Amino acid sequence: MRALSTAATGMMAQQRNVEVISNNIANMNTTGFKRARAEFQDLLYQSERRAGSLSTDGGDVVPAGVDIGLGVKTAAIARIHTQGSLINTENRLDLALDGRGYFIVELPDGEQAYTRAGSFQLSPEGMIVTVDGYEIQPGIAIPQNTVDIQINQNGEVMAYVENQMEPDVVGQLNIATFVNDAGLEAIGNNLYRETPASGPPEEGVPGDMGFGLVRQGWVEASNVNVVQEITSLISAQRAYEMNSKALETADQMAGTVSNLR
Repeated sequence: MRALSTAATGMMAQQRNVEVISNNIANMNTTGFKRARAEFQDLLYQSERRAGSLSTDGGDVVPAGVDIGLGVKTAAIARIHTQGSLINTENRLDLALDGRGYFIVELPDGEQAYTRAGSFQLSPEGMIVTVDGYEIQPGIAIPQNTVDIQINQNGEVMAYVENQMEPDVVGQLNIATFVNDAGLEAIGNNLYRETPASGPPEEGVPGDMGFGLVRQGWVEASNVNVVQEITSLISAQRAYEMNSKALETADQMAGTVSNLR
């Protein structure tokens, strides 16, 4: 019976849907996290009577055919890159991007990655780094005896060194944008990697046309809406139950046929 395998694909699809929703809820307090959404497509159809075929020698056309669907599949897990709310921390090295863009990070193998999580710190050498110790690009070193750090909305980094009245400009933060944010590959640790689907990064200065602004002393919260996720979770659970009911019904029907004398 086709209904058995069709209902099974529905159960597997809703299981994947629940997995995606669960990950969203688990990361509701992850800085800079972007929620994901599972997207589905119907599978192939078996055509038992083709629409538009001739039903008589007189040229009468069949107005509607008989196409039996074979179920559903997961087509994509799309990441929604909408802006999360900004949370004030008063930490001088916490940075949020208000608008489009990603901070540029250099990984240990020299590859570049991208992040919206601006919870930065200083390395033992005075470099601005992520919580995993990856340097922000371009590399910016804070001088010793610095008593305060100011980062303006255009990403210019200024250090107030002890016994100096005027700050020293020690670097300029650049950010990157992509044509297709959804095409970025999430690699964990709040990092994304460029892919052919995302297109190459376009680097620029915060505040330029098409680039967001830097907000010092703020971080971007996750864009997960808990109420929406719980609603989606309940809907996925009900869909899973209905598919399991269809599977059970098909099994009972098959049992009835096998018990015929």
